[in-house]
Amino acid sequence: MSDSQTKLRNEQETIEFEKNQVILTPGQLIMKRFFRNKLAILGLGIILAVIVFCYLGPLFSPYGEYEIFYYNEATNTEIRMDDKKALEDPNVGLYVKAPISKSHWLGTDADGRDVLTRLMYGGRISLQFSLAVTIIEMIIGITMGGIAGYYGGKVDMVIMRLVEIFYCIPFMPLMLITSSFMAAFGILPQHKIYFLMLIMGVFNWASVARMVRGQMLTIREMDYMAAAEAAGISVRKKIFKHLVPNSIPIIIVMATMDLGSFIITESTLSYLGVGISTPYASLGSMVNAVNKDIIMRNYLNIWVPPGVVLLLIVMAFNFIGDGLRDAFDPKMKR
Repeated sequence: MSDSQTKLRNEQETIEFEKNQVILTPGQLIMKRFFRNKLAILGLGIILAVIVFCYLGPLFSPYGEYEIFYYNEATNTEIRMDDKKALEDPNVGLYVKAPISKSHWLGTDADGRDVLTRLMYGGRISLQFSLAVTIIEMIIGITMGGIAGYYGGKVDMVIMRLVEIFYCIPFMPLMLITSSFMAAFGILPQHKIYFLMLIMGVFNWASVARMVRGQMLTIREMDYMAAAEAAGISVRKKIFKHLVPNSIPIIIVMATMDLGSFIITESTLSYLGVGISTPYASLGSMVNAVNKDIIMRNYLNIWVPPGVVLLLIVMAFNFIGDGLRDAFDPKMKR
């Protein structure tokens, strides 16, 4: 075979190979890189499992979140709180804490409530709290950062000074003061969590605004922004249809990381008694039972399960955040 025939055959094979290649969009490339990350997939699986457990689990639980059970040590039987006849019997010795059994896979807590059922409701509250705070901080942070990055000058200076003020506010003392005010004004325990969501979202937008501003300052110098300027596109469209969408990768990564950190924050607040309070459950308020020495040493089933779920959720969100960061980085080869 001559050199010209060999060259022609190689060219034909190259053309045929290129025809068979599937051209992936940027979004498909990101998804492909993300699903190559085994830890990210593990984190995604954990979060899906926790969501199913928290939102579908209560549908199959025979117990309510606030239902109290008593354990009769004399007869080794369980008594429901609504069984008034058994409770009023003076010859019956009652003990609030029921052990692990077929009826209660994780036993009951110090008040006689089923730990597994409360774990479902507590995980739900913690996830909702984290999601709501993240949404609030992202809305405020993206808006303020986008305006500061686009306009620059005095507008940028004013917003950045405002960001520095919010950075200087001590968070824990603020939440303790807020909790005292809510107690003074008689805020109900079931409504307390909503005020905490709003306050945390409002006071945590500064880091998002600073990151978005930095992205905006870089993106607004791009050629396509000059073209948008020449086309006479309105400022609102330039910010929210060109600048913000091109900052989406870093926003998604920050939001994912914050989901895990806010769950830790909520748990810390509940542990300190600032968050949701009895009889309502969250992962932090359930772990709060460990502040009693006898429970910490003798009743691991009360505080270890919520601690493990809390650890798994935060770890999973961090895995997902790392996977998204790598997937959005075009320099990452794996």
